[in-house]
Amino acid sequence: MNQNNYKKTSYNQPFIEQRADPYVYKHTDGMYYFTASVPEYDKIVMRGARTIKELREAKEHTLWTKHQEGPQSIHIWAPEVHYLYGEWYIYYAAGDAADVWEIRPYVLHCKGQNPLEDEWEELGMMKAADGDDFSFHAFSLDATVFENKGEYYWIWAEKTGVGKQISNLYIAKMEAPDKLATVQVLLTTPDYGWERIDFWVNEGPAILKHNGKIYLTFSASATGACYCMGMMCADADADLLDPQSWKKWNLPVLKTDEAKGLYGPGHNSFVKAEDGETDLCIYHARPYDEIIGDPLYDPNRHAMIMKVEYREDGTPVFDYKNNIQF
Repeated sequence: MNQNNYKKTSYNQPFIEQRADPYVYKHTDGMYYFTASVPEYDKIVMRGARTIKELREAKEHTLWTKHQEGPQSIHIWAPEVHYLYGEWYIYYAAGDAADVWEIRPYVLHCKGQNPLEDEWEELGMMKAADGDDFSFHAFSLDATVFENKGEYYWIWAEKTGVGKQISNLYIAKMEAPDKLATVQVLLTTPDYGWERIDFWVNEGPAILKHNGKIYLTFSASATGACYCMGMMCADADADLLDPQSWKKWNLPVLKTDEAKGLYGPGHNSFVKAEDGETDLCIYHARPYDEIIGDPLYDPNRHAMIMKVEYREDGTPVFDYKNNIQF
């Protein structure tokens, strides 16, 4: 479908068009940085601005382009930018043109302090912890980073099994920006029917902290209209490497709403608004469900933004009525 030939509603107007897997980072100086998957899956782009709204029209910089052959030559997916240990890093996934589903997680490092203008260098594939014989030997992607109690954690999706493989989420502590300190721990596997439509998938983790709790949202099922967001939660004082510390919701927290013209919401990130208090959820969705061919290659997954509300018990609420229209 032509992206201009869909039913426009007051809910489905894009924040930034044709940018899937959107990630927004707010730096200590107040600057916002936006990166995402581009429809061509061939490069990593970023834009920066002083306000969320200004990101819409900000100049987009190409920081890195795919290799011509071999690893990192196709399917450049879901970059996230993080400022760790006093320097800038980008985590992203990439495949091999000779085997397009040989997806692995990779790391870029900025040689300077200006992530838009300074040179980026490749650090190669993310390294598993010593003694971890399982991580990154199969389809692995969608890594995110968060800090808790002075330690950094890495959460990612990786497939396991034989035949039609299952995509699970795993967690580990970090030893360095490009290496894990602990062996992988299984956080969640697709348990419910809404996580098993066309493909059994948990992917796209994102972290939201609120009132002493750590909320983990993730995406489930195939990338069409069935794509949706699930959620888990742990206490910030708990052992985050203990799966028993995490509670998983048995229903999606955000899903397709035909009446509002939003289909397949997912792969979100969280960021504080300019007031430093309001939490924003940046996610992608399509404004239609009439897709020809593989949904993965339909270019019109657009970045959207909604304000996060909280119930009296502190749990977050994701409601399309809180979408921000610019």
